[in-house]
Amino acid sequence: MRSRLLRLIRRVDTPLGPLYPPSPHLERLLALEKVHFTRPGYERLQQELKRLKAVDRIQVVEAIRVAREHGDLSENAEYDAAKEQQGMIEARIRTVEDRLARAEVVELSGEPPDRVRFGTTVLLEDLDNGEEVRYMLVGELEADIAQGLLSVTSPVGRALIGKAIDDEVTVTVPSGTRQYEVRDITIAK
Repeated sequence: MRSRLLRLIRRVDTPLGPLYPPSPHLERLLALEKVHFTRPGYERLQQELKRLKAVDRIQVVEAIRVAREHGDLSENAEYDAAKEQQGMIEARIRTVEDRLARAEVVELSGEPPDRVRFGTTVLLEDLDNGEEVRYMLVGELEADIAQGLLSVTSPVGRALIGKAIDDEVTVTVPSGTRQYEVRDITIAK
């Protein structure tokens, strides 16, 4: 897939530097590309879309209505801010709808897996300091390291895929090299 995408990108040299104008073929391919989610990540995205449409959109429309009542729109900072907020909400709605339309939920069930894969939760021991960390391997779009959601495309995520309990993993990250040992692999309920 990646090689097909790279062939569709054309460089155009301009006086301001190289440009990479969008290709209709590239846009079509990107629109068809599936986005992988865990079941909880997919449900969070659905909830966000419901909130954006049922709460945020209504609040911003009300804010625009109130700002219009203040008179002259050309010098009305409240109106400008509300319209800008409306634009951001509408853009986020389009983004979330696109992701949901292209979503492919990866279901995991059954017995605990013997290897790390998408959707599993991994308990790691940092061999440098003895600390333990727990990560769930998820898709790029639902990753949030503060919540323990690690992207499978991150350096640590890529290194963990296919590892078993008691395997050691050496990962090169921006801050240097880290060594972990896989302590446990589970499926999140």
